[in-house]
Amino acid sequence: MALERHHKLLIGLGVAAAILLGKLFVIQILDDKYKTDAANNSMVYDVIYPTRGIIYDRNGEIIVGNKVAYDIIVSPREVKPFDTLALAKALNVDPDIIRSKMEYYRKYRSRIGYQAQTLLKQVSPEDYMKFAEIQYKFPGFKGQMRTIRDYPINAGGNLLGYVSEVDQAFLKKHEGEYRSGDYAGKTGIEAARENDLRGVKGYHVYLRDSHNQIQTSYNNGELDKEAIPGKDIVTTIDAHLQEYGQQLMKNKVGSVVAIEPKTGEILAMVSSPGIDVSQLADIGQHYADILKDPYKPMFNRTVMASYPPGSVFKLVNGLIGLQEGVLSPSDRYPCSRGFPYGNGHKLGCHGHASPLALLDAIATSCNGYFCYVFRNILENKKYSSIQESFDKWREYVLSFGFGQKLGSDFPSELGGNIPTSNFYNKRYGRKGWKFQTIISLSIGQGEIGVTPLQIANMCATVANRGYYIVPHIIKDSEGVKIDDIYHQRHYTMVDTTHFQKAVQGMYMAVNGGGAAGGTAFSARVEGLDICGKTGTAQNPRGADNSVFICFAPKDDPKIAVAAYVENAGFGATWASPIASLMIEKYLKGEISSPARKDVEKRVMDGNLMSRVKKD
Repeated sequence: MALERHHKLLIGLGVAAAILLGKLFVIQILDDKYKTDAANNSMVYDVIYPTRGIIYDRNGEIIVGNKVAYDIIVSPREVKPFDTLALAKALNVDPDIIRSKMEYYRKYRSRIGYQAQTLLKQVSPEDYMKFAEIQYKFPGFKGQMRTIRDYPINAGGNLLGYVSEVDQAFLKKHEGEYRSGDYAGKTGIEAARENDLRGVKGYHVYLRDSHNQIQTSYNNGELDKEAIPGKDIVTTIDAHLQEYGQQLMKNKVGSVVAIEPKTGEILAMVSSPGIDVSQLADIGQHYADILKDPYKPMFNRTVMASYPPGSVFKLVNGLIGLQEGVLSPSDRYPCSRGFPYGNGHKLGCHGHASPLALLDAIATSCNGYFCYVFRNILENKKYSSIQESFDKWREYVLSFGFGQKLGSDFPSELGGNIPTSNFYNKRYGRKGWKFQTIISLSIGQGEIGVTPLQIANMCATVANRGYYIVPHIIKDSEGVKIDDIYHQRHYTMVDTTHFQKAVQGMYMAVNGGGAAGGTAFSARVEGLDICGKTGTAQNPRGADNSVFICFAPKDDPKIAVAAYVENAGFGATWASPIASLMIEKYLKGEISSPARKDVEKRVMDGNLMSRVKKD
């Protein structure tokens, strides 16, 4: 019995030993993973940065490409005593820059360990070649090729955005996705499509000897990983229209936004003054100066500025009045240079024929007329209180895309403001306000705040006779699909049948044909059937803002434009010619007639910067 137990014990020990030996055989002979892990201290990963995706305009022109640049990398633990002056001369830098950085690396040597550090960024090819010839004299230093952005066309720095090295806040927000020394899109299209454009890093794996010198590729490159280039992006932008808009807005503060109404595709998006593309490739060099600029070129007015829309908003009130049944196109209201209300007050207006019906009121931009319209909306007897009628009015306004983010694929979009009845209840008391209290909303003033993108979207909505597609800047392309929301129609709460009246009034404003004339004759271009609406928005910080919206052709519109120029006065003076020139350039390809060339020259030569109050 004892002998049998002894045999069993020996057999058990033999099986255990066999299993253990088999496991060791797998670990040491068959499975390379454990050898790789054990060798990690002697392995060096040389990162291969992917080529960032190219950005194209709607016509296939490259608006952001790539060019080669070189960084100088140093592994502090591998550095031996070297000639600082010789290295500085080869790299064309001040020797003190090298001394300062090497002192920093020595101070934090334990923290840095064997990590490579970027000594210099974007060294010119000429300087890199000088360095490469003598690199053998400087152990621990090497060049690393990377691509940087190139801009063949000046298609708007604020629109395109910039790429820069990630900081600690970015690394924390994107933990595990990036590491120190990586680059990422920070603004504009570069930020909006970072995941598509960035690509995937690769690496070469090398072995390091006991003296920390790189000897050879690890395992004949078996563990090397190729970098995967970023995806190319096709935008909705017309690069040459964008560039033309920037020329028109030179020395002016404001925005121009152009949209293709049927698709919601943004054709141009100009924020002025903006960042020039020449500053984008090396934004770090210019960043401090850009931030100091009192005109705030980093601030993208197209989606971030909140302005009173002024008289272009009269179209919305007129359409709401038609839908609510409190306005008929034939209704005529008087205007004696304004609308009198309570205690001798008067909301002023310019001189024109009186009384007017709807189409002439739109064409001449009559303030008095739309005060009557707004009063009728708020005092509509089918509602039990002004709060109820106001809340209904606000619903209509929101359906035009105001008071909320439109949901564009462009980053940093803000929603503006459409006040609520609760806002006025808190300010004046529940029974302390009425139509006269908020009369300025009749003409797009008061507490209303909208972005230029929202104004352009409203123009596209009228052009489409009642619907819009969320404005966007990226098109479907190979490997890149846009969200379905950028193909869906959003209808307003106003019946589509009413929009033809607004369209006809806008046509008369530019081309005449009514009894009272129009305010936008300067926007007329033979053969284009431009429909437009002027606006002059009051500005507490100085001269009035000049506003104009227009689309063309009248039937089957191809482009809708909103121009907003700060402190520029009447809408017809500056915004109207800018917007109409954009349409003419897009539809005709040129500014052809002598008269229109004169308009173009006046706009391009105009300098309004001195009118703007800087923060």
